[in-house]
Amino acid sequence: MLSVSATMRKPIAVRPVNKMFAAYFSTTSAKLFKNVTILGGGLMGNGITQVTAAAGYNVTMVDVNQELLNKSTANIEKTILRGYKKAIESGKMDEASAKAKKDDIMSRIKGMVSAEEAAKDADLVIEAVPENIALKQKIFGSLDLVAPQHCVFASNTSSLKIVDIQATSKRADRFAGVHFFNPVPVMKLLEVVRGPNTSEDTFQKLVEYGQKVGKTTVDCKDTPGFIVNRLLVPAIFEAIRLVERGDASKEDVDTAMKLGAGHPMGPLALADMVGLDTCKNILDGWHATYPDVELFQPSPLVNKLVSEGKLGKKSGEGFYKY
Repeated sequence: MLSVSATMRKPIAVRPVNKMFAAYFSTTSAKLFKNVTILGGGLMGNGITQVTAAAGYNVTMVDVNQELLNKSTANIEKTILRGYKKAIESGKMDEASAKAKKDDIMSRIKGMVSAEEAAKDADLVIEAVPENIALKQKIFGSLDLVAPQHCVFASNTSSLKIVDIQATSKRADRFAGVHFFNPVPVMKLLEVVRGPNTSEDTFQKLVEYGQKVGKTTVDCKDTPGFIVNRLLVPAIFEAIRLVERGDASKEDVDTAMKLGAGHPMGPLALADMVGLDTCKNILDGWHATYPDVELFQPSPLVNKLVSEGKLGKKSGEGFYKY
């Protein structure tokens, strides 16, 4: 971070000496986000809504009907209070204070069923809908017509390319990826993804947003899976292939990685937590684009489990029963 000593009384002229410093000076004065629209009130969407409102932003959460919005809002309230539980139990906070803090956060959240209406006053739109490229393109194509010109578009995609998602938008310089991790209020990382046309101004605004919502940000290029999933998803499927070949049981694979590599959970248990359908969709997308890459080959076992509705923890059964 650049700083100026408090003892310096006379202003000095600063001339940026290269592009990096020029970008710094241009973005520090850029207009900051105030109104944020979150598209999708599911697990990721309501988590992003919660941390954004907690950071002081005005948030509009969009879903397809009021019933889903009510459910998402109730989930956010429960999650906020659960986060204060330890403080209450230890005596550091009483229940009245926890409720007041929850009410303060919730006062900055409103729900809408029209994405177009929600985007009209937005400074930032974050899309958190299912990993369907056609759906994402349709959403951003329609919002491009109504959102303010300064509004930045961002996708929470975990696997699709930003350059493909933004194809229906005319604001490629104001388009990027912000990949949060589940559960959003707990996980500290945010991958900020530069599309090929993302401006430095847009990137720096999203980095600042990420830091304000309490995340550590990393700079990612628009490559398959960015950083985390590019390493994690192939590793999960390599573990699954060990089981498919009969080289080891699922229990032994998970135990080996927990005790031998220090992982908090094994790769098959992690796949269940992520969702086997999500894992499958990510790998299928990569395989379609890069069919000759061995690590991106589909898994017959995962395909079978997904076809049977065994999606992992969220459905009650995947590799394990819950």
